[in-house]
Amino acid sequence: MTEEILINFTPQETRVAVMQQGVVQELHIERTASRGLVGNVYLGRIVRILPGMQSAFIDVGLERTAFLHVADIWQPRETATERPIERVLAEGQSIVVQVVKDPIGTKGARLSTQISIAGRMLVYLPQEKHIGISQRIEAEAEREALREKITRLVPADEPGGFIVRTMAENASDEEFATDIAYLRKTWGDIRDRARVSAPPAVLYQELSLGQRVLRDFVNPETQRIVIDSRENFQKLMSFAEEYTPAVQPLLDHYTGQRPLFDLHGVEEEIQKALARRVDLKSGGYLIIDQTEAMTTIDVNTGGFVGVRNFDDTIFKTNLEAAVTIARQLRLRNLGGIIIVDFIDMENEEHKAAVLDEFNKALARDHTRLTVNGFTALGLVEMTRKRTRESLAHVLCQPCPTCGGRGEVKTARTVAYEILRELLREARQFNAREYRVLAGPAVVDLFLDEESQALAMLSDFIEKPVSLQSEPSYSPEQYDIVLM
Repeated sequence: MTEEILINFTPQETRVAVMQQGVVQELHIERTASRGLVGNVYLGRIVRILPGMQSAFIDVGLERTAFLHVADIWQPRETATERPIERVLAEGQSIVVQVVKDPIGTKGARLSTQISIAGRMLVYLPQEKHIGISQRIEAEAEREALREKITRLVPADEPGGFIVRTMAENASDEEFATDIAYLRKTWGDIRDRARVSAPPAVLYQELSLGQRVLRDFVNPETQRIVIDSRENFQKLMSFAEEYTPAVQPLLDHYTGQRPLFDLHGVEEEIQKALARRVDLKSGGYLIIDQTEAMTTIDVNTGGFVGVRNFDDTIFKTNLEAAVTIARQLRLRNLGGIIIVDFIDMENEEHKAAVLDEFNKALARDHTRLTVNGFTALGLVEMTRKRTRESLAHVLCQPCPTCGGRGEVKTARTVAYEILRELLREARQFNAREYRVLAGPAVVDLFLDEESQALAMLSDFIEKPVSLQSEPSYSPEQYDIVLM
């Protein structure tokens, strides 16, 4: 399937859209003020060790302390048993760590002491000594040939191991040798900085999004990489010339008057990817709800009534939903636990066909995931590795009115809260008068349907109550002023 990559540069952010057959499949956004941290290497200081959680909090110079679990502490392969964290680390100790998961929500960054540095063809593991091959390279003969090639290029007496990346299937010895030299030099620079720096300090920063596109995103199906900034086009040409020469001919500078993302319908797709509802071509629709713990996706038939019978209608809707859900996961960068509630199917063959279609659609995803079959409740459970914030968390914030609930209290609910609060205030303070400041809907309710309730309360507390409408107040906001 032919692929095109669009890169939109502004001084504030870089946006990347991966297109297949003219349809947006992936969106990546990196803001200059808040670049992702995954892959960065730091010299940190251990602030606190928690033996009960077998974890440590480490100051690496970020807003929140980062988190290191004992399972992410590298230990030599010959070590027979895993030692508890309190015997491995000590508070106040300096330590070289790498970010494996960005801060998400209220959680700090997750760290590992096993360093890995990604190149174009290889990933360098300075603490290991083995050579691994990407699982996406499935042919055993090809895997063995690549392993022999890297073994021949890496002297036995030199430290470190390598993982061969998927895009290295047809790489030449010269390309591998260039990558090995670059990775070893990068690791040498990291060690040199660690020796002369005081914690917390940045030892290595992952490439920018534009550079990562050239290193990580390009595959045999990629036909063109379109860049809408002359300055950044020249920078990426220079980067490609030095590190990814095979990619250089694919780079194309867009000079049209119409914005690049508008021309290809990407702006519209971004807006759709932030919506809760996703319409299917058949007339059905998805409802996607993202919470702290998991994401739930509900499939509905909507206006689709089918042509033969109800079972076929459900089956066709679920098949279409399976493909759409896989694309939405990539577009929205949804991760963690994901629960998909397909429409209930009685036919076991239909269930198997939907699950097969879902797995085929998910095979395009570069992120590690696992999919379980239908549960007893008819749900499909899956996990998708979460390393960066979802698209919604990058572009949006919780609603200041509802606090992210997606609902606000009715005017009547707020009015009754005010009546209870007036009673509490009257028992605590001996005011001459009480003035209620609230939104227009609440004040209107007190002047009309609930006027008798307010009058009864005023008589009960034996104090006058006045109303003041505040158009700037949110539906749930109110104040009671003692006069």
